[in-house]
Amino acid sequence: MSLSKQQKFWNRVAGRYAARPLKDVAAYDAMIGDVASRLKPGDHVLELGCGTGGTAIRLAPHVSHWTATDFSAEMIKIAQDKPAGVNLTFKIADAENAYDGGPFDVICAFNVLHLVENQPVTLAQIFANLKPGGLLISKTWCFADLKFKFRLLFRALQFVGLFPAVKPHSIPELRQSIIDAGFEITDERIFGKYPQNPYIVARKPET
Repeated sequence: MSLSKQQKFWNRVAGRYAARPLKDVAAYDAMIGDVASRLKPGDHVLELGCGTGGTAIRLAPHVSHWTATDFSAEMIKIAQDKPAGVNLTFKIADAENAYDGGPFDVICAFNVLHLVENQPVTLAQIFANLKPGGLLISKTWCFADLKFKFRLLFRALQFVGLFPAVKPHSIPELRQSIIDAGFEITDERIFGKYPQNPYIVARKPET
């Protein structure tokens, strides 16, 4: 099967991505703490776009099983080489084909919804593969809310292959897409100094 341009990009940068230090450790730790507070010991969790697995390794001890997926084989290879608990599974899958073993209690999508090819389809699939009352926990870059000079910079980097293709939506557009998929947004926060990267918790109604 031929690789998409996005897969080729993330395979190429996987090593550099894994070696890059966190820019804001306090903000990341605060987000991890909030996610952990929403998880239950019996939960089965799916993570979309897990990258090299650091978040999955931190959060898997809080649940019954954590399935971490990414469409980049190189990202998953790095993740699988890290020490992890027996209740954590890494596998190669894109956001439209990651739902084996569902429905799930929680689906996490950290910094991935702006990268998917068809966001409404992905959100609909997430909704369909959550149990009633289940949570979508997401953090998403909203590039339309960046200053114009930064939008131009990222567009130039995309042109020369140094930045991935992204969906240039705004925060209100992202909220509406989540609501249109059937979710109720229950919380929204900013962790760190980037207001264009909201952390949104949404619940699938019980009925």
